[in-house]
Amino acid sequence: MTKAKITLKGESPSDLDKVIVQIKELSRTLNMKVIGPIPMPRKKLEISPRRTPCGDGSDTYEHWEKRISKRLVVVEGDEKMIRQILRVKVPDSVFVKISLV
Repeated sequence: MTKAKITLKGESPSDLDKVIVQIKELSRTLNMKVIGPIPMPRKKLEISPRRTPCGDGSDTYEHWEKRISKRLVVVEGDEKMIRQILRVKVPDSVFVKISLV
């Protein structure tokens, strides 16, 4: 039995949840042990540029932010079963990192 830590990162939490549901359904059909999803702290990227690039006028700023959500799922099973989990359809907005323990 090997363990695989699956880390999912993305902008929209709904896309992450869809992938997690697919992983859980597949692992239930294969009788694998699943721990998670464990929500990790959300990363917030902020930038506040000036509205007028030339510097004339008042000091007004725009505020932009991007939030990156993370989830962790631990799957325990045989190597053949873990390879089938790799076939799950993942949208382009989700980044997947799999590490074997």
